[in-house]
Amino acid sequence: MRDSAVLHIKGRVLVGPDTGDAAGDVRDELWVVDGRITFERPSGARDIRLIEGWVLPGLVDAHCHVGLDAHGAVDDSTSEKQALTDRDVGALLLRDAGSPADTRWIDDREDLPRIIRAGRHIARTKRYIRNYAHEIEPEDLVAYVAAEARRGDGWVKLVGDWLDRETGDLGFCWPRGAVEEAIAEAHRLGARVTAHCFAEESLAPLVEAGIDCVEHATGLTEETIPLFAERGVAIVPTLVNIATFPRLALGGEAKFPRWADHMRRLHARRYETVRAAYDAGIPIYTGTDAGGGLAHGLVGQEVAELVKAGIPARDALSAATWGARDWLGRPGLTEGASADLVVYDADPRADVRVLTTPRRVVLRGRVVG
Repeated sequence: MRDSAVLHIKGRVLVGPDTGDAAGDVRDELWVVDGRITFERPSGARDIRLIEGWVLPGLVDAHCHVGLDAHGAVDDSTSEKQALTDRDVGALLLRDAGSPADTRWIDDREDLPRIIRAGRHIARTKRYIRNYAHEIEPEDLVAYVAAEARRGDGWVKLVGDWLDRETGDLGFCWPRGAVEEAIAEAHRLGARVTAHCFAEESLAPLVEAGIDCVEHATGLTEETIPLFAERGVAIVPTLVNIATFPRLALGGEAKFPRWADHMRRLHARRYETVRAAYDAGIPIYTGTDAGGGLAHGLVGQEVAELVKAGIPARDALSAATWGARDWLGRPGLTEGASADLVVYDADPRADVRVLTTPRRVVLRGRVVG
């Protein structure tokens, strides 16, 4: 049941990324009536709850996995805990970048975050984590992409590269022609396509084939960064996940020393890579890769990682709020929008670390945290 009280949220409402110099970007207050935002004081309201602080739209984790753990699909109870963990840190919009579990039931829960699903990962046979993906060969790629485009919420997720046991290193998984046909089919069906990519060699073929986004993108170089920028291909760096590369390399170097060395090099230049992408104008959004080997609830840490990489705080915030919501086609703090917002004790533009400790979380007009 929705709270009957009208919410009066007062302080500094950060409608957009700029300061008060840009009209409408910062407001002094908003109201929540029947679960929706209004900037007009409601007449006749008697039961009013006041909340004060610095206000942002609900945060976006644009790469996570609800319904998945290190071994594959999880039960509904575990999925619920994952979603609640994200909600409690203010991540109210999740782009689920691949999951074998059916989490549609979450859409009926007013107390759980909104999810935009990419269906199930699509990988080459024996070229990804066991129990995660449809594992197929190139001749079936178009058909599987079409099925996941219909199953998802406007996104499809490919595994672009992975360990090739024959070479002992990361390698591109697909023939160029198969990827071109698959992406064209997804676009025909109204879906965008993203791909897991660690290595350098997979990036140019995917971008030239028309891909919309690349996850991780640790292999960006001086040659491929201009290509991404020219075509407007977004990246979701998942820096909190890239931090695990040295541990992964240590665990696999005895069998695959070439791969381990490659992973360490990608990790060593991770901040430089992200900053170079930002400087080139590549769209960057926050994602944690939670749900595989990482815990949920890390979106605040990911924003801090973007700042550490050299992205200005306001742009790092936008990657998790205003810009990310626009990219995903979801409203922020606008008149009539669902009241999905987070309230903080201090200005997150001055110190993004406050994102990890919200004062209040409001979802669909209800105070849930």
